[in-house]
Amino acid sequence: MINRTILVGRLVADPELRYTSAGIPVCKFRLAVNRIFKNEGEQQADFINCIAWRKQAENLANYMRKGSLVGIDGRIQTGSYEDQDGKKVFYTEVVAESIQFLESKNTSNSTQNQFSSSSQPNYQSSNQNASTAQNQPNNEPFRGNSAPYVDDSDLPF
Repeated sequence: MINRTILVGRLVADPELRYTSAGIPVCKFRLAVNRIFKNEGEQQADFINCIAWRKQAENLANYMRKGSLVGIDGRIQTGSYEDQDGKKVFYTEVVAESIQFLESKNTSNSTQNQFSSSSQPNYQSSNQNASTAQNQPNNEPFRGNSAPYVDDSDLPF
């Protein structure tokens, strides 16, 4: 039997890092994953509960924030517990066995700020690189003061 799940989506909120009584890090988070079909011109999304353990949990909480694009490879897990009222609650979540950060911390920050700020980011690391870039023809699309815009609908996943 096979229980394998692969997801690519954006974090709905900042990941919540906690520790068990034994000191093991655990991080709960939700992913917004677009559906393949559109409903009357609107893109629909599923919001999937996920959990990560140990070092992956710490890395996710330290480096990713709301809106960050991540890839998850894991398995579906179901369970139940009794709430404070004594009512049985059932849950389904994806246990992330591997997490890939699909964009850098700076990329997600500049993507979120793209529509709220009129200034363009500067990708030059030093004045020497800036003067060298001005003397060379603009054959590289990622060199200069403007970043290419890529819409999520352009991506193959």
